[in-house]
This record gives sequence, C-alpha cells and structure tokens, in this order.
Amino acid sequence: MNSDILFFFGEHMDALPLYERLEDQILTQIPEVKIKVAKTQITFANKRGFAFVSFNPCRKAKNRPEIWMTITFGLGYRIDSPRIDVATEPYPNRWTHHVMVGNVDEIDVELMRWIAEAADFSANKR
Repeated sequence: MNSDILFFFGEHMDALPLYERLEDQILTQIPEVKIKVAKTQITFANKRGFAFVSFNPCRKAKNRPEIWMTITFGLGYRIDSPRIDVATEPYPNRWTHHVMVGNVDEIDVELMRWIAEAADFSANKR
C-alpha cells in the first residue's frame, strides 16, 4: 500500500479494510490495472478508468453505515438492483452506477462481476 492511498484515507482510516479488499479483488481478477490516487477519488484503470472509490455520499446520512465508501463504475446499460444506490445516464448507453459498501462482505461475487464487466466496457470504448 503506497503513501498516497494512506493519505487519501486520512480521515476515513476505518474504511481502509474495505478498500484493501476491493483492491485485492480487482488486481487478482482483472489484468493490467493501473491505480491513480487523486484528492477526491482513487481510479482503477485499464485503457480508461473503470472503477472509482470515493467518499461521495450517495445516501442520506441516516441511511449510511457507520463505516463506508462509495464504489462507482460504468456500463452500457442500467443495472436494476437494490444494491445500486444511484444510477445515471450521462451519455446515451453509458450508465454510471454508485454502490455504497459498509463491510468487506459486500465486496462479493456480484459486485466484482459488475466491476469486471465495467473493465471490459471501458477497454472497448471508442
């Protein structure tokens, strides 16, 4: 884990195990991933960014877990699932999905399937 990632989690160190689980799963399952740390998000990219970690609150405070982070990814269609907190279509047939996770068990097969699909979608965009 590099110092930029630790700095990113500075005020949210309790969420670091969530990130570590996600990073491990992404690097294990998806080839040739680059990680870029910025002030407000961490980007997982191949040709382009396909998954993002932030502390963008996509739920009202009363509905958030005590410890949380938001995972964002894009696909060519809208996922209809109660796990998706927000889905928007910023461009035709390009859907951005936001999922708030509150424990490592939520970084599961279903979420990783969506993220792997987002990596493929990103790599094949024109």
